[in-house]
Amino acid sequence: MRMKMDNGFYVDPVGTARGLALWWSNDVKMSILAYEKNFIDTVISINGEDEWFGTFIYAPSYDVEKQGFWERLGSLRDDVNAKWCIMGDTNTVASPNEKDGGSTFDHNNAKWFHDFMEKSYLMEIQSKGGTYTWSNQRSEENVIREKLDRVLSSVEWNFLFPKAIAVIEIPIASDHTPIILLNNGLKKKARTEFKFESRWTLEEECLNIVQEEWAPTEQRNHRGTFRVKLRRTKVKLWKWNRENVRKG
Repeated sequence: MRMKMDNGFYVDPVGTARGLALWWSNDVKMSILAYEKNFIDTVISINGEDEWFGTFIYAPSYDVEKQGFWERLGSLRDDVNAKWCIMGDTNTVASPNEKDGGSTFDHNNAKWFHDFMEKSYLMEIQSKGGTYTWSNQRSEENVIREKLDRVLSSVEWNFLFPKAIAVIEIPIASDHTPIILLNNGLKKKARTEFKFESRWTLEEECLNIVQEEWAPTEQRNHRGTFRVKLRRTKVKLWKWNRENVRKG
């Protein structure tokens, strides 16, 4: 996959699991301060503005490793006044209302996470777009949904970016949803509505796209809710129309 970025840094996976990757463009000045299998710690300046610490995480999924991870992460910043932002998969459900289905809420995991936030003087950035960021993608009666991915920041970082917001997108090719951190908030702009055109029904490729996303085959009967399938279909039809039909 081509990211169209100028720079990159990688932490190799352990076997077939974990692994981290960062990409950034030349308008971002980024230096790697420390890394391990579960995080990459950096210092960042965008377009020559004030520097701040950015830590990108993939927290352990095994309970036995979680408490030690949050303690190591907390030790990265001695200065409680640091401009610090943490983003990624916390692998922790922080409260009962962040979980739907599956096993009962784990109070120990939540306590370790909240202890880390309290000791590091961090808060969670406001998010928009949904409650849950992970799903097992099963059928409705067996679905499990949780909020695992989030953006945390210090008060000083918030002073630097008072309009910052985390946007939770629709998952396309993963059981996790993408999270986009907008440092300067949402920008209002003209919205282009998606409209299905009747003439598309005359094109065989259009029919193939719809059938592929909605056919109840064994491989696709667990791939998501009505909203997710509708999103997939809309994206594919929009790309197909732009790349093929409009060329004519």
